[in-house]
Amino acid sequence: MSSVPARDDIDEEYKWALESLYADDEEWEAAYEGAEELIEELAAYEGRCTEDAATLLTTLETYEELMRTVSNVASYARMRRDEDTTDDTYQALTARSQSLSSEASSAASFLEPELQELTNSDIADLVDEKPALAEYEHYFDDVLRMKPHTRSTEVENLLAELGEVTGAPGEVYNMLANADMEFPTVTDSEGGEQPITLNNFTTLQKHPDRAFRQRVYETFYDEWEGVRNAVGTAYKNSVKTDVKLAQARNYETAREAALDGPNVPTDVYDTLVDTVHDNLDKLHRHAELKANTIDGDDLRMWDLYIPLVQEESPEVSYEQACEYVTEAVGPLGEEYQSRLAEGLESRWVDVYETEHKQSGAYSGGTYDSQPFILMNYQDDVESMYTLAHELGHSMHSEYTSESQPYVYSSYEIFVAEVASTVNETLLTHHLLDTVEDERLRRHVLNEYLERFRSTLYRQTMFAEFEHRTHEMVEAGEPLTPDRLDDLYAELKGDYYAPATLDDRIAREWMRIPHFYRAFYVYQYATGISAAVALVDGILEEGEPAAQRYIEFLASGSREYPLELLRGAGVDMASPEPVESALDTYSEYLDEFASLQ
Repeated sequence: MSSVPARDDIDEEYKWALESLYADDEEWEAAYEGAEELIEELAAYEGRCTEDAATLLTTLETYEELMRTVSNVASYARMRRDEDTTDDTYQALTARSQSLSSEASSAASFLEPELQELTNSDIADLVDEKPALAEYEHYFDDVLRMKPHTRSTEVENLLAELGEVTGAPGEVYNMLANADMEFPTVTDSEGGEQPITLNNFTTLQKHPDRAFRQRVYETFYDEWEGVRNAVGTAYKNSVKTDVKLAQARNYETAREAALDGPNVPTDVYDTLVDTVHDNLDKLHRHAELKANTIDGDDLRMWDLYIPLVQEESPEVSYEQACEYVTEAVGPLGEEYQSRLAEGLESRWVDVYETEHKQSGAYSGGTYDSQPFILMNYQDDVESMYTLAHELGHSMHSEYTSESQPYVYSSYEIFVAEVASTVNETLLTHHLLDTVEDERLRRHVLNEYLERFRSTLYRQTMFAEFEHRTHEMVEAGEPLTPDRLDDLYAELKGDYYAPATLDDRIAREWMRIPHFYRAFYVYQYATGISAAVALVDGILEEGEPAAQRYIEFLASGSREYPLELLRGAGVDMASPEPVESALDTYSEYLDEFASLQ
């Protein structure tokens, strides 16, 4: 029997306040119906939205009202489903909201093609006629920039209607991994039965009993072996979908299509991979330090998560984590700090793991709602860092929603992962500067090194994997589970050269949900690089640098990501931030080695 509690056993204060979005499902239904009416209203502007400035403004306002409503409807349904992924009611609401989203996108598919019939001069004339359109100037620039990759209204309508279908591989994978798969229990050194879940696997891989770690590792990956054909088929079709959609929009590659959305040159991706490859020796040194903790024996795949400190990790309660994180963000100013603290008290966070809850963590919410954070808190240092990370996203959303109109209320992942990692970096500085408990300090240093390993190196390895899988499909090569195993094992061997590989680690690609959102993960690596540079500036310069950072958070998508980061003080078109972050990683490795 699982030891994971039922949701009803968790106190209300540790659950997110979704009722603040919709009081109940009936209110959600009313919003759903309202969105259906707005779809009809928007469709009426097809073919005439640019006939004059007033019509264009009304079209844009109707479009925004529709998309805001759809966002609220979809977010509520998904978050209710994520509370219990086996709940048929909210699986159905999620499916309906996905269909609604596709219908809304289809109804709006005429907008950009019609705008792209205009010239910059035409748009300037419309803005002169209706000054309220000036708010949309960056939006217009972005739309015109994408003209070579926008198809006819008929094709755009078809692509929009296919949105629900093209997301199917990821949905299938999500239900398989989170709802259908159940992992066996494993006997620990004291004879107790320890359940394995997606959420606690990495925690169990840090257990001091090496034989227990091996049993967990083997049991976990043997379970994945039983679904390799299903997962392989889901991922193959996900990659094929990316490639076909890119071709439909006149891109040479799926990667080019993915990076063109936020206007990030593919050179940024290649520079990251090349720079990390030039510094694999630092990761190898980290692996060698881990080998020292097992008395110099061969480092195996079930040893990769072990901490560099041998004593048991200190327990960090959720309440203590909230206190540490709130104190840590002090350098960003009193306003930021107080707003974060208020959010923690206002039930932004769904804190603990419960039966069938969505694994992992994320920050959600909409332009019209408070932020919502899904956690599976485990009372440890790692969970504290995850909380800091997701709060960075939530505060980014808070500042953006407050400062920007809806058209600029979203922001690209490229900058989002900076906001989350700034909070992690500030937390590390704060704890190492203020905490006297030497055991906690050692574990904080270890955790930050692990964050570098898992964020800068591991995510870059993932980025290489998905780049190469897409290249294989684009070259007409078959993407079979065996080929995926071979490719993943090759990369794992390069990155973890001091360790001994086994056959099971080749299956690790099967458990990575981010692969169903292609060319996403590289931004974790660029994010930590930018974050380290920004925090260095904030701690050195003080209030002026902090203010530039807050302005960056408040800018949403009013400018392109590279421009936003340059305004905050870092140039991600250069390898320098990545090199600087890797130097910091090396310095922390030196510091830890000096403690031994």
